[in-house]
Amino acid sequence: MTTTERSQRTVPSATLAAWIAWLCGASFYCYGFFQRVAPSVMVGDLMRDFGVSGAVLGNLTAFYFYAYAGLQIPVGVMVDRFGPRRMLTAAAILCTAGSWLFATADSLALAYAGRALIGAGAGVAWIGTLQIAAFGFPARRFALLTGLTLLLGMAGGVGGQTPLAFVIGTAGWRPTLLGATVVAAVLALLIWGFVRIDAAPGGRAAPAEGSVLRGLVSVLATPQSWTCAIFGAGLAVPVLAFAGLWGVPYMMEMYGLTRPAAAFTTTLMLVGWAIGAPAAGWISDHLGRRRGPMVVSSMAALATLAAALYLPGLPLLAVQGLLLVHGIFSGAMVLSFATARENNRQRVSATAVGFVNMAVMAMSAGFQPLIGWLLDRGWDGRLVDGGRVYAPATFKAALVTLLVAGVAACLAALMTRETRCKPVAGAD
Repeated sequence: MTTTERSQRTVPSATLAAWIAWLCGASFYCYGFFQRVAPSVMVGDLMRDFGVSGAVLGNLTAFYFYAYAGLQIPVGVMVDRFGPRRMLTAAAILCTAGSWLFATADSLALAYAGRALIGAGAGVAWIGTLQIAAFGFPARRFALLTGLTLLLGMAGGVGGQTPLAFVIGTAGWRPTLLGATVVAAVLALLIWGFVRIDAAPGGRAAPAEGSVLRGLVSVLATPQSWTCAIFGAGLAVPVLAFAGLWGVPYMMEMYGLTRPAAAFTTTLMLVGWAIGAPAAGWISDHLGRRRGPMVVSSMAALATLAAALYLPGLPLLAVQGLLLVHGIFSGAMVLSFATARENNRQRVSATAVGFVNMAVMAMSAGFQPLIGWLLDRGWDGRLVDGGRVYAPATFKAALVTLLVAGVAACLAALMTRETRCKPVAGAD
């Protein structure tokens, strides 16, 4: 058994310092999720100020995901090697710079760069926080802490919807995002001050370069890594692509809602995630099973999303209820991270989590502009305040792609190997 494995299995209980460290990391993840969904309530403003179409706007917002997804495997390797304290601090500084650049951008190129920097920094938050959870807490709490971390992320997502819409309506989007710059700087200071895991966990030396490469190859060569990645991505895409960008204009056009009211409706999906993620983690840990909860949740998530978008004649209240329930079942995507860790060697645990998170972000990055491109193809030429407006039928045709992602999650859940909440990979 490796030092890493021993350290994970012999943590008797969490200390106050561990909880504070986890809270710092989870708060940074909360900030990153706020930035992830913030463009959904400023679609018209961004289209007008930068003079772009739906497809281009999808690319602008997706630059966050491009940077986030592209760095997940390198970030996982670096967190395994250097520990979360330095990585999270540097990441918060990147978010500070990116938020300032995006808020002050006077060209599309600078806006792209700002979103990319924010995404690059936020891409460390999830992996770094889960590494704190893995090495500061008993192993039996990992899935629950994963869910609690996502719950904090959902708090940021909720803040980036209706509350942000009201603030932007009063102050404008640029001053609001300048305020977010200050928040990122404060988080960098808190992380450096309170996260004390400063090197590779367990007191071991950082692995040699060849060892790092072998660890990465090991993760990529494990079929269950891919199955977990598809499951997590398939459940996350509808929330990140719909609630994160296209849901607000869809609800405004489909039901004639104001922007804050439409943002409230899509926020219900994030509230559902906040409920479902820790619940799924607790239930899975309590049952000692992964595959069963994954199968049930993915099928229920697909059914509720299909009903919310395509059942004819549903009143707004029913649609809102279905989106809330969809978010609850989609919260089970956190099980993909626990299952990926359990199907890989413990010394590459952050690398495995990074690979799954890369898949989640890469698919979300691809679906945002894909939906925008499909909307542009069906656009009837209507403009409101300089921004394109899409007909309900055009939205429905484009959003079928979300159901495809849901089907992929169901198939991946059925192919997942049951770990019984314990590592099944061979010892290092």
